[in-house]
Amino acid sequence: MRRSSTPRFLSAPLKQLCFGLLAAAIPLSLAACSGESPKASDSGASTGTPQEGGSLVWARYGDADSLDPHRTTTTLSWQVFDQIYDTLLAFDDNGEVVPNLAEEWTVSEDGLEATFVLNPDIVCHDGTPFDANDVKYTAERAISEDNPSVTKGAWGPIETVEVVDPQTVKFQFSQPFGAFVSFMADPFSSQICDSAAELGDAFGVSEAIGTGPWKLVSWTKGDEIVLEKNADYQNFGRPISNPGAPYLDQLVIKQIPEPQTRLAGLETGELHVIAEPPLEELDAIESDHSLENYIATKTGQNVFFEFTVSRPPFDDKRARQAVAYAVDPEQAIDIVFGDVVKRERCPVARGVMGNDQDFCAQHGYDYDPEKAQELLAELGYGPDQPLEVTLMTWVGGNREKMVQVFQNQLAQVGIQADIETMDIGTLNARVKQENETKTGESTFDMMGWAWYDPDILHQLWASPGAYSGYQSPELDALLEKTRTTVNSDERLEAVKEAEKYLLENAVHVPLYTPGWLWIYTARDEVNGFKIGPFDRPLFNDVKLSS
Repeated sequence: MRRSSTPRFLSAPLKQLCFGLLAAAIPLSLAACSGESPKASDSGASTGTPQEGGSLVWARYGDADSLDPHRTTTTLSWQVFDQIYDTLLAFDDNGEVVPNLAEEWTVSEDGLEATFVLNPDIVCHDGTPFDANDVKYTAERAISEDNPSVTKGAWGPIETVEVVDPQTVKFQFSQPFGAFVSFMADPFSSQICDSAAELGDAFGVSEAIGTGPWKLVSWTKGDEIVLEKNADYQNFGRPISNPGAPYLDQLVIKQIPEPQTRLAGLETGELHVIAEPPLEELDAIESDHSLENYIATKTGQNVFFEFTVSRPPFDDKRARQAVAYAVDPEQAIDIVFGDVVKRERCPVARGVMGNDQDFCAQHGYDYDPEKAQELLAELGYGPDQPLEVTLMTWVGGNREKMVQVFQNQLAQVGIQADIETMDIGTLNARVKQENETKTGESTFDMMGWAWYDPDILHQLWASPGAYSGYQSPELDALLEKTRTTVNSDERLEAVKEAEKYLLENAVHVPLYTPGWLWIYTARDEVNGFKIGPFDRPLFNDVKLSS
């Protein structure tokens, strides 16, 4: 079992960056933050003098699947388009919502109207002015029935978007929407310049027009994305020191699947920053004075099982419950991660409104293989007729090892699970495809989502759901209440009722929260690198030492 709250792989203290988590537009206690050790640029540990200009190479395990904020929900994508686009509002270091492209905003007392006043003289990447028309274009594109937007639900029940004047835009809602203000600080609300409409199918693939600190130069799928600094950039709200264009000339984002290969590239100087170094090498990295680890301790993310319910047996909750009883996440975590991650009991992440481990444990599942076998027997499965399923997940983050442990645990109760791993974009598409298919082998998947507000539950599970998964009128009613309740205490109770339903019906089976797993390693000549709230790498302040 897990032995302490300190990662067992780590012998020296690592940087801990504070990620306060904020529920939208309502009072919340912010998560306490850990202290931050001095950066190389602050302590004088790096050699040479930081210089403006140059190119930085950042390597990750996978590639984006789209640079269109309305076409994807993957971390690998939004971490890129967060560099290209900007948002009306922003999260500061404490996770509080602050002005950004919009210098001020107001919400009516009844919650049915939100008005934003933009900062003047903002320029799009193509040189056109950014104004209220671009905000209107972005929002209407995101919610249009003609646009297959996967983020439509996050925008809420918008009735109209009105351009009051070039600097003022007003949103009207059919119902109060408690998550809207903080959503305006999230990358999925990235503002797209309306000139992008002329790009057609090229938008988000080979072209992108925003107002962010970096411009898209090229994207070689499966290899690299090349960005150049936006010389016209003005920072109004991002938690960085630099008020203008990035100091670097170029940011190159490489796809290198193998963690050992990423680390080797970092050690030779071919790479400057990598995400997810090999866990088994963390001790060695800590003792290497030419490298430095940065850790996002709060990301708003958790990992869970979800099931294909369009066909047997997972259309019966007993089959879903059998899987939940059959797996021992504590044991799997100990085998694969040690204390690098934590057991998660709730459908929303730690630090987000509604994450109450004791409450969720009352309605969730503990390891009970005998109970799993009883439920399987009720469904007609047993030693002579095992339940054959496919378990899917996405590559990276030691997830393949986790599902292998789960595969062994499932086999012990008579569930034979074939494992399939794929990139996250393919997994999302596959999950939707399976959910819309009425015949074939049973499937379920280990999925992960990151969000800053319990509205994630509505986006995942309100009909028709993010990927056409589990749906029910009772759940829809519970989830609707989590959105339209404005009072914070009453909204918390609504969130808990929705969580109770999801857990008791084994719709969403929580497994673990990445915790310490979100690790970046940089060479010591990288000065000013920072991780913003909700795992947002920021390169605006970065200078490279000569």
